[in-house]
Amino acid sequence: MREVLARWRGCSPAALSFETGKAGKPRLAGGPEFNLSHSGGIACLAVHSDRPLGVDIEAPRPVEEAVAERFFSAAEQAELSALPPEMWRGGFFRCWTRKEAVVKALGLGMGAPLDRFDVTLTPGAPARVTRCEIGPPGPWQLTDLALPGGMVGAVAARGAPLDVGVAEAPADLAVQVCAPAKASISAAISSTPIRFDRET
Repeated sequence: MREVLARWRGCSPAALSFETGKAGKPRLAGGPEFNLSHSGGIACLAVHSDRPLGVDIEAPRPVEEAVAERFFSAAEQAELSALPPEMWRGGFFRCWTRKEAVVKALGLGMGAPLDRFDVTLTPGAPARVTRCEIGPPGPWQLTDLALPGGMVGAVAARGAPLDVGVAEAPADLAVQVCAPAKASISAAISSTPIRFDRET
């Protein structure tokens, strides 16, 4: 992770200095903004030049309906219940990754009041935040990530629409994001384990 961020900054990995936000979210002093997620042996690092963002990826697995009842809003539970049984798990993980991306963009953990905002989850429908009563006002940009191996993922940021590019190696990301004047979120997908702490 340090190497990717250092290439963005044009400095050595050792020169990077990390800070911790109020809710414990790591950030890089002086930018760029970044967020990391990992699941099922895959890591995803999302980076933006100046806009706080959140990313979440998940490897689909069996899940109890009680989890949705605990963490999803009433509107999301209704939308999920309307799906055919064979689409339920996909809908669950679309909702989960989108919600976690939003709270991570806000710098909050999953202890955030998840019933105070709604995201879409129906297959084929645009990824959107349809209601948000947490954080400062303003539009949300929510985008699904095309990931390998059936993984589900989403990236969230506030503000104007953004392009989202996905590279399958940190080296590719370093080339992609250094293009000047391209306002985009970029995500690097790696199967190499990444430690996520202040020394990473």
